[in-house]
Amino acid sequence: MGNVLFAFALTMFAGLSTGIGSLLAFFTKKSNTKFLAISLGFSAGVMIYVSMIEIFAKAQHSLVDTLGQGKGAWVTVIAFFGGMLLIGVIDKLVPSSENPHELHSVEELNEAHPEAGHHAEQIERRKEAQKNKKLLRMGMFTALAIAIHNFPEGLATFIAALHEPQIAIPIAAAIAVHNIPEGVAVSVPIYYATGSKKKAFMYSFLSGLAEPVGALAGYLILMPFMSETLMGVVFAMVAGIMVFISLDELLPSAREYGEHHLSIYGLVGGMVVMAVSLLLFM
Repeated sequence: MGNVLFAFALTMFAGLSTGIGSLLAFFTKKSNTKFLAISLGFSAGVMIYVSMIEIFAKAQHSLVDTLGQGKGAWVTVIAFFGGMLLIGVIDKLVPSSENPHELHSVEELNEAHPEAGHHAEQIERRKEAQKNKKLLRMGMFTALAIAIHNFPEGLATFIAALHEPQIAIPIAAAIAVHNIPEGVAVSVPIYYATGSKKKAFMYSFLSGLAEPVGALAGYLILMPFMSETLMGVVFAMVAGIMVFISLDELLPSAREYGEHHLSIYGLVGGMVVMAVSLLLFM
């Protein structure tokens, strides 16, 4: 029983470090769009690097071990692009008027509200509302992707802690370091969209909760059925989802809310942080 409690506590620590990231995101004023551009670029860099370098590689390693070199490699690639297809289909199912990726012209706003054509302030307010809605959706999608990612991570950490506690501690520390910038990825767009630090922290906190929930679900339900093959497929799909979100949502929004170079500097910075964290906990 002691091992179970230790494993769960370790997983809880790793998952809830997303809350640290959301708190770090609050050391700025809401009007600081340069910070927003850098943060979104940074978040994209984190998600792209960890997906392509770590998660995809782990998925391929698991699938090659169980299915063989050729078949395992093919299943990894198919699952990776399957994750992209899944999030792309979800995006397309959202009505265009509500879709955060569909940009709308001033003419469209005027057609919906003719009186706005004569009032610049009303137009600006509607444009600001559209931007906020886009950011809110982006934060929600990012929280969902991170939650999906954290679920199997929590299971993996929990299993490692049960069997090899000394190995699980550096694994949990590495995941915790990874989850801090992931917390930024969730909280920044939600905070800028709503102006509420409480909501931003709550959603970031909840996305991290998926890690201990994954551990608990694994212990109670999934352990008898979970296989190395299924875990590999899930990881590959999550990698695809995170790369799609980064390219389709985070980077375009970073460029929209700040200078192009700031978003690229943030992107590179995010990759550097992830690369160093991976090297520190090899």
